Amino acid sequence: MKIEEEIKQSAFKDPFQKAFINVVFTANWVQQKQSALFKPYGVTLPQYNILRILRGQYPKPATVNLLIDRMLDKTSNASRIVDKLEAKELVTRKQCPTDRRTVDILITEKGLHLLQEMDALGGGNQTGIQNLSPQEAEQLNNLLDKIRS
Repeated sequence: MKIEEEIKQSAFKDPFQKAFINVVFTANWVQQKQSALFKPYGVTLPQYNILRILRGQYPKPATVNLLIDRMLDKTSNASRIVDKLEAKELVTRKQCPTDRRTVDILITEKGLHLLQEMDALGGGNQTGIQNLSPQEAEQLNNLLDKIRS
């Protein structure tokens, strides 16, 4: 559906304003779809993101600072998210043996198993991304990178 129909606005100041509104609207739309997909697994999008980062580090532990650097949503509170994941037994937290000021965070077997189940979600394929051809997906990636450059 076109952005004009989604937000019931027929005119925009210029194509840049329309593109901006379209990107913001679409980002929120994709996030809502993703949240609905994650709900049955009992994790939020920021929690999934942390688990994904920890799986990439596995078997090496990560620090909160590393998680913050790699998180998709830089406004999320990584420490609080780790607390919730620890309560669900999806991660463990231990004092670093070489630096007592640092806490090592490691994904558990339960966390790895959960991510393996969630891999069936197809990396966003159920959020509209599958409507793009591989070439369109590459073009979109290039345009989004260009916006941030």
